[in-house]
Amino acid sequence: MLTNHSPTALRSSILPSTLAGGMLSGTLDAISAFATFGSGMTYGIASGILGSKAFPAAGGGGAAIWSLGLALHYLIALSAAAIYGFASCKFSFLKDHFVVCGVFFGIGVYLVMNLVVLPLSAVPFPIGPFSVSALRAGLVAHIILIGLPISSSVWFFSKRKVDHGNAH
Repeated sequence: MLTNHSPTALRSSILPSTLAGGMLSGTLDAISAFATFGSGMTYGIASGILGSKAFPAAGGGGAAIWSLGLALHYLIALSAAAIYGFASCKFSFLKDHFVVCGVFFGIGVYLVMNLVVLPLSAVPFPIGPFSVSALRAGLVAHIILIGLPISSSVWFFSKRKVDHGNAH
């Protein structure tokens, strides 16, 4: 279904919804990852580019690599939010049914990260096979921490822009 709102109004909501959804989902996911893997989790993210050299035990580490991992984490979250935001300009059901779409988007992000991005990266650890409990936990985390915050921000900012546009 194509949108029935002004394309200009929806496009003008992409930047704030991308920033809000990307930063919120990135922060929620980072908190979860820090709680699960500890403060060194950003070295694991940086290893996607640097390989095992990202880790302190391999002579890497340090503030610059730690910061690189955190920056990459937020870049991924902001990219996911931008993809959802731009898609919502064409397909209004992404904002109109943001809860259901957020659930499926979170699942999609999990699958793309684990079946495409990580296997193509330089991470020095094996990807999969996944146990049922790990798969379930990963899917639920991505739905709650990534998909729903991003879809909710798109819904919120597109509704806000349309409402403000009608108020004038």
